[in-house]
Parts: sequence; C-alpha cells; structure tokens
Amino acid sequence: MTDLRIGVLPAGLDATGTEYARSAEQLGVDSLWSPEAWMYDALTPLGYLAAVTSRIRLAAGVVQLGARSPAMLAMSALALQKMSGDRFVLGLGTSGPQVMEGWHGVRFERPVTRTSETIDIIRKICSGDRLTYEGNVYELPLPDSQGRALRSPVAGAPIPIYIASMGPANLRLTGAKADGWIGTAFLPESAGVFTDHIREGAESAGRSLDDIELTVAVTLDFCDDPEAAGRRHADGYAFTIGAMGSASTNFYNQAFTRQGFGDAVEEVQRLWQSGDREAAAATVPIEIGLHTNLLGGDAEVSERLRAYRAAGIRTLRVRVDTDNPTTRLDSLARLMDLVHAVNQE
Repeated sequence: MTDLRIGVLPAGLDATGTEYARSAEQLGVDSLWSPEAWMYDALTPLGYLAAVTSRIRLAAGVVQLGARSPAMLAMSALALQKMSGDRFVLGLGTSGPQVMEGWHGVRFERPVTRTSETIDIIRKICSGDRLTYEGNVYELPLPDSQGRALRSPVAGAPIPIYIASMGPANLRLTGAKADGWIGTAFLPESAGVFTDHIREGAESAGRSLDDIELTVAVTLDFCDDPEAAGRRHADGYAFTIGAMGSASTNFYNQAFTRQGFGDAVEEVQRLWQSGDREAAAATVPIEIGLHTNLLGGDAEVSERLRAYRAAGIRTLRVRVDTDNPTTRLDSLARLMDLVHAVNQE
C-alpha cells in the first residue's frame, strides 16, 4: 500500500503565510497547493514560494482553463519549473460557467475537449517540438493567418500535469493523460465513483491507476466532539451545493449525487436559491461533513487517514481549520506524526 503524503494550502500571501510554508517544509510536508478562484491567481504566489523554499513541491491547484492560452500556460510552467528547480506541478481545471463566462468572458464550451487539447499543446511545447496542432478547440498556427509554427528555445523541462475532475468523462481523461488527479467532494467510502473512471481511462491508454497520483482535499480540525464538527463542516457545504453552480450546472452536486446524496443535494440547492440559507445548511447530510474531512482526536483522525490510504489516495491537500498561526502549525505537526504512524502500520 502506498504511503500517504500531505500537501497544504498556503496560509495567505503575507509574511505569516510565507513562514507557514517554510515551517511546513521543515515538518516534511510534501507539497504546497496554490488555489485560484476569483481572488488571487494560482501561479504568481508559487514564483515567490520557489524563492523561499528548497524541497517542497509547488503545485497550482488549479489554474482555470480558458483564462490563459495553452501556450501561455506552457510558458508560465516552464518559468516556474526553472525557478523552483523542477518542483512545479501544473494543476488544470475547467472551473464552471459561472466563473468562466461571468469573470473571464470565455464561453464554457467543450470543457473535456479543451482540457485534452490544452495538455497536448503544453506537452508539445515543453518537449521542444515546433508547435503545430489541429484540434476541435485549438488550431495552431491559425489557418489563413500570418502565424508561424514556433519552437520554444527554453523547452526541455518535463511538467507534471494534474487534472481537477469530477465528471465521468473528465475522470477518464485524467486516467488517460494526466500525471495526477486533483479531487474534491470525495468520500473514501464511495471512492469507486471517481477511481473506477480514472482506472478505465488509464487502462484505455495502456496505463494503470498506479500511474496517477490521486490527491483529495480535506479540512483538518482537531476537536473533542467530531459529531459537532461534522455538523459545522456539513453546514459549510451549503454554499458549495447552493451557489457553486447554476441550477443546471453544478459539478459538486453531480459528484455528491453519484455518491448517494442526490435527494438531499437537490433540496439544499432549492433552499439556498430560495434564500433560506439557514435551512439549506441544516439540510446538508452530516455524513458529508464527517467523511470529507479529518475531524476529532488522534484516534478519529488516524482512522480517517487509514480510510483515505485504503482508497488509494496518495496525497491529502490539507486546510487546517484555524486562523491562529501557532495552532495551525501545531495541528500540522500533530497530523504529520499521525501520518507517519499510519504509514508504518
């Protein structure tokens, strides 16, 4: 069984966040994951973190496809790989129509095809090949244009590419083309909802599930009452279920539905969109809060670590549930001790 590794989200972009990144590296944390929504971009912080760390992997988790051209992504990835000494991981995600069409002004069309073609183009650039490509979304150089088929003079650095995917087609693409999976809305008890599709895609490309690093997001909350914590974290999912998508397109809701929570998710979304957010929060099943996070004391957290490890997860992307820098670091150190013990079993 593969050992579990821990990744963390940076704790802000100020001096406190920088110190947390350095301390996480000293504790043996494997990776830092820089998010991108509609606040800061994912790539700029990693350039700074490359200068203040020396070992830890630096992962974009994730850059939004369509916000940058594939060539621009390749250029940024090559720069970060050089700056970090080959520690960079490029995490890609389609986001959703609310962000892409409302924030970036880019039509949310053919997301799986766009992901596949973007990976092809990035890998072609990074391999040093002259860039020509004929796809359904991208054609390079543009036909009937003055464009030329260029070759990068700084190519040659392999870029690990991970995909944030939840739907079956995108999961199969992850298995077929990606180096890793960036998972969320994941319960180890229903892991096959995701991993069966990744395995299918991998085998279609002559690979195996072991060729893909499976990573999932969790929140760490050491506490005396895991049931109360589970209820609180379940309440927090009301925003994800009710607002992180339209009535017709919400990938989180679809993922939870495939894991057996369809009726509850539908009701949470209805309540949220009707304006009754308190009732929406109370309707989120507590199992979602309990089983997507690390909650409780050492015994409860260790049991959840075993569940993720048994499900084939290789890296947990951890957000520590506190704003106190000292408590955050103490909790992370405590978690690293538990992970070490579980890996030794």
